[in-house]
Amino acid sequence: MIQSIAQLEKAKLDNQNEIAMRVGGASEGKVRHHVLICGGTGCTSSGSTKLYNKLVEVLDEKGISDEIKIVTTGCFGLCALGPIMIVYPEGTFYSMVTPEDVPEIVESHLIGGKLVERLQFHELSGDHHLVNSLAETTFYKKQHRVALHNCGLIDPEDINEYLARDGYAALGKVLTSMTREEVVQCLLDSGLKGRGGAGFPTGLKWKFAMGSTGKKYVCCNADEGDPGAFMDRSILEGDPHSVLEAMAIAGYAIGSDEGYIYVRAEYPIAIQRLTIAINQAREEGLLGENIFGTGFNFDIKLRFGAGAFVCGEETALMTSIEGNRGEPRPRPPFPAVKGLFGKPTILNNVETYANIPQIILKGAEWFASMGTEKSKGTKVFALGGKITNTGLVEVPMGTTLREVIEEIGGGIPNGKKFKAAQTGGPSGGCIPASLIDTPIDYENLIAIGSMMGSGGLIVMDEDTCMVDIARFFLDFTVDESCGKCTPCRVGTKRLLELLDKIIEGNGTLEDIDKMEELCYYIKSASLCGLGQTAPNPVLSTLRYFRDEYVAHVVDKKCPAGVCKNLLQYHIIPEKCKGCTLCARKCPVNAISGSVKEVHVIDTSKCIKCGVCISNCKFGAIVKV
Repeated sequence: MIQSIAQLEKAKLDNQNEIAMRVGGASEGKVRHHVLICGGTGCTSSGSTKLYNKLVEVLDEKGISDEIKIVTTGCFGLCALGPIMIVYPEGTFYSMVTPEDVPEIVESHLIGGKLVERLQFHELSGDHHLVNSLAETTFYKKQHRVALHNCGLIDPEDINEYLARDGYAALGKVLTSMTREEVVQCLLDSGLKGRGGAGFPTGLKWKFAMGSTGKKYVCCNADEGDPGAFMDRSILEGDPHSVLEAMAIAGYAIGSDEGYIYVRAEYPIAIQRLTIAINQAREEGLLGENIFGTGFNFDIKLRFGAGAFVCGEETALMTSIEGNRGEPRPRPPFPAVKGLFGKPTILNNVETYANIPQIILKGAEWFASMGTEKSKGTKVFALGGKITNTGLVEVPMGTTLREVIEEIGGGIPNGKKFKAAQTGGPSGGCIPASLIDTPIDYENLIAIGSMMGSGGLIVMDEDTCMVDIARFFLDFTVDESCGKCTPCRVGTKRLLELLDKIIEGNGTLEDIDKMEELCYYIKSASLCGLGQTAPNPVLSTLRYFRDEYVAHVVDKKCPAGVCKNLLQYHIIPEKCKGCTLCARKCPVNAISGSVKEVHVIDTSKCIKCGVCISNCKFGAIVKV
C-alpha cells in the first residue's frame, strides 16, 4: 500500500532492477537474460501465446528457468513481423518466431551466447541487411516515443514495472505540490491537443470544466472505430496505468472523484489488462480514497461499447454510458457544462491521456519543444495498406508524409508507385503523391482537405481506384450512421447511391456535380461529427483525382482496373501458348480453345473473378 511520496519513491527503487537490463543497465542476481515477447493483439493472433508456453517448457527442461525472465509485453510497433521476441541485455530482435524455433534460441543464444541469425530481423527495404536490435531499424530511427514510451518495454500486467518507470510520480507531484490551476496551466503551456481527431486544446477543455460546480466526471474514449486504427488499443494493451494515472490527474484538476473508460468490447486483451491495472492501482492505494494521504478520492469504472462508430462522438459516448442508445446530442451545452448524467464532464481519448504524466514530470516546455508552432508533441499512427513496414509509429508533429512512407514505412512493396494516403479514417481525406512532402500536423492536413483524425494512415499504390476508396469509406459511414438526423441518415445514403451508379458504369457528368453539391449540404447540416465529416473522402478524391471519376463516367473505364463492371478480360494472342490451364480453372466455362491454340474469353459469360489471370503462367491475360 503506497500512502506517501516517500513510499512511492521506495517502490520505484525497489523495482528498477526488474527492468534495468532492458534500459541499458545491469541486472543484479541470477537472471542473465530478459526475453520479451509481444503480447499485443497482432502478435497474439500470430501465436505469441504458444511461443511463450513453449519457451517456459524448454527452459524448465534445461533447468535454467530461474536464470531467464520471460515478459509478455505490449506492441513493439512492427506488427507485420509477429510474433516478435527481443532478448536483453543484447537487445537482439527476432521476428516471425514460431514455437519450433524456441529450442534453437534457448540452446544457441540463451545458453551458448551465439545469436540465431536466421531469425534476426533483416531490413525489408534497401539492402536487406541484418539488424542487431530494434533501435537500429530504419523503422525506429526517426520515431520519438512519448505516448508509447513504455509499450514493448514493461509488463503491462505488473504495476511494479510501471512504478519503476516513474509510474504515478506525476500524480504524486500534482497532489502534493501543484494547485488545480497550475495543472491546467501546465497543459495549456504544453500545447497538447486532443489526439482523438478534433484537435481541441486539452488544457482549455479542462479549464472550462474546472470552472463548473457540483458533481463532475472524467471520461476516456477508448472506442477506437476507424478502419485500420489500433493506436489506442495498443496503448491500453502495453501501458494501461499511464491512462489511469492521467485520468486521476484530470480528476484532481477539475474537481472530480469518478471516471469512466468507455472501451469497445472487441478489445478483449485491452479490457483484461485495464481490469488488472485498475485492481492493482486500488490495492496500492493509487485509486480509491485518500490517495497519497492528501484527502483526494478518485476511482475508475469500465463501460463496454458494442462497436458503434458513432459512439466515438463525445455526446453519443456519454449517452451510451448512461445506458441509452448511443446517439449524439446537440451542442451547446458542451460536456464541460452538461455532460455525463447531466453533470460537467471532460472527455479525452487514450493517446491524449498517455501524454499527460510525462508532461507533468518533464514540464510543458519539454513537450512544446517537439512538433511545430501550432501542433506540439508527437502523434501515433497506425500505418497500414500498401506499405512494407506495417505497424505502429510515433513521430514528432511536422514529420513529412514522405519520411513516414519511404523511410519509416520502408516504401511501397513490389516496385509499385505511391498514389495516395488516407488519414483520419472515414472522416478524413486522401492525400495525393504530389503532396507527399506535406508536414503532418493538424493545420496542414486540414488545408489539403484531410484531417489528423485519431491516427489511421492507410497507404495506397498505383493499383488503387480512388473512386472505389471513396465508396469504401462512405459505405462504412452509411452503415454506422445512428439515423438521428436526416442530412446524415438520408444524405449519405443518396451519396452512396450516386457513387454506386458511377462505379457500375451508369454515371453521368451531372452526377459528379450533384454528388459534390450534396457533400456540402451533408457537411453543413448534420448534427454531429460523423455526418459533418462523412463526405470528406468523396470531396478529397474529387479534388485530387477527378480525372478518375471522369474516366468512369465518360470512358466507362476504371484506370486502376478495380471496378468490375467497367472491366473486360482479354487474351493476348501473341502470348497465349494454348496450355488450356485458364480454361480448366474458369468456374463458368467462359474460356474456349484447343490445346496449343490461342484461347478466347467469352465476355458475356465472364464473371471477372480473376482466376484466369492468377493461373496464367505466360502473362497472356489482361484486364482492360
